[in-house]
Amino acid sequence: MTDTQPTAAVLLIGDELLSGRTRDINLQQIAEFLAPLGIPVKETRIVSDEQDAIVAAVNALRAAYTYVFTTGGIGPTHDDITADAIAAAFGVEISEHPDAVILLTERYAAMETEFTPARRRMTRVPHGASLIANPVSGAPGFQTGNVFTLAGVPSIVRGMLGDIAHRLQTGTVVHALTLRSKGLREGDIAEPLGALAQDYPELSIGSYPWFRAMNDSGVQIVIRGSDEALLAEAEAKVVVLIRSKGFEPVRMEDPAA
Repeated sequence: MTDTQPTAAVLLIGDELLSGRTRDINLQQIAEFLAPLGIPVKETRIVSDEQDAIVAAVNALRAAYTYVFTTGGIGPTHDDITADAIAAAFGVEISEHPDAVILLTERYAAMETEFTPARRRMTRVPHGASLIANPVSGAPGFQTGNVFTLAGVPSIVRGMLGDIAHRLQTGTVVHALTLRSKGLREGDIAEPLGALAQDYPELSIGSYPWFRAMNDSGVQIVIRGSDEALLAEAEAKVVVLIRSKGFEPVRMEDPAA
């Protein structure tokens, strides 16, 4: 898929995510990595360690978005089937990649650790894919078309992302800011905020209430957009709106849009 504004999807793979045993942070990592490149994440899915489910999700997402990032399922155990699923999704064979074999042969030799058949599974890559460097544990990820297949361990994902930026078409960076107002109630501003959002179709204006205790509640208004002048204009109007209800907003810069 090609667009003037590139987009991305994240596919999280693993029974441990669906069971609740493991809490995912890879979506956040990938989204924060892509935001400064002007590539918004538009969709995420979580699927089990079942090849048919992975294949269906990969094919749906790679047709709908410029880039797809998968995490999980490329380790040495029997249930690490993501590489096979990616090969099936693209209709290609899979076998040991000679460069991956060299990388891991040297790594395990340096560690004085046996390079077992199970560990050799991590060198299997769909035909036509290019390797993604893994500076953390050595076993590479790979890129097949517009799909980037990464490990599931967050520290390894962070390391692999360092070998991806140069492969991406960048887009218009989306800026974001947050106006936080303690004590404000969402119902107090819902109607005028909705009207304001209609006045600025180029921007995304969202309302996010919080309630932690009777004396600790309020609303955060998040404004996102690529036009900084429009962003500032809308911000000024939201500030006026919040103050008209008797509350004072606090401006917070978002680390990622």
